[in-house]
Amino acid sequence: MTDELTQNSITTVREFLSALELNALDEAAELLDPDIVWKNSSLPDVRGARRVIGVMRGLEGDRFGFAVDIHHIAAESEQVVLTDRTDYLRFGPVRIAFWVTGTFRLREGRIVLWQDRFSFENFFRGVAVGLFRAVFARDAVQRL
Repeated sequence: MTDELTQNSITTVREFLSALELNALDEAAELLDPDIVWKNSSLPDVRGARRVIGVMRGLEGDRFGFAVDIHHIAAESEQVVLTDRTDYLRFGPVRIAFWVTGTFRLREGRIVLWQDRFSFENFFRGVAVGLFRAVFARDAVQRL
């Protein structure tokens, strides 16, 4: 993985998030620098491309899912991309939606820092809404 990627930084970040949505983890890994650090609000850092992809592989399968709506994306330079987005995590029938601001730093065209900030209040509100929808959607189907 010594070749520098030549696409612009916004394209790299969009392709990375799209690969995660599609569960195309090998493609996502190609966009990461081997020394990446993944930071999430108040959670332990995940260091190294193998570990980041390992965490993602733990969410593979039909019972789990990830999706993203990018509301804003901007490049401060070819090294820094900022995102405002809604992330969706699915655990079985429960779909959790929450707001995320992300900072991606790139080195030689690959993501070396992935830092997401989110409000736990907003996340837990998404959990409550997701649980409510899962329960009532299931009840509606069972009544039919």
